Amino acid sequence: QVQLVESGGGLVQAGDSLRLSCAASGLTFSNYAMGWFRQAPGKEREFVSAINWSGGSTSYADSVKGRFTISRDNAKKMVYLQMNSLKPDDTAVYYCAASRGATIRITKSGYRDWGQGTQVTVSS
Repeated sequence: QVQLVESGGGLVQAGDSLRLSCAASGLTFSNYAMGWFRQAPGKEREFVSAINWSGGSTSYADSVKGRFTISRDNAKKMVYLQMNSLKPDDTAVYYCAASRGATIRITKSGYRDWGQGTQVTVSS
């Protein structure tokens, strides 16, 4: 079965950087777009970023544009989220997700498989 395992979360101060990783197995990774979502306490899970099957196209939520960078390594079946200039509002559980197709989706319904999430906490 499909497994997505996130890592790299932690507690950092405002302005710091973190790099999240997601290891995928059980799927033909290069066939699917991948995404990152996040969920803060008491809030809905929201789109953060996505990347198409080849890595040639990306999308970002306005709140992270210019600060976060998504990338993928199809040979390693990995997707990454480089997060710079972190803010307290970025505090959330971050989830990796595998899309239902090769092109970018920005809604939760566009994703078929989800990881367990990794906690990111940004202190002020």
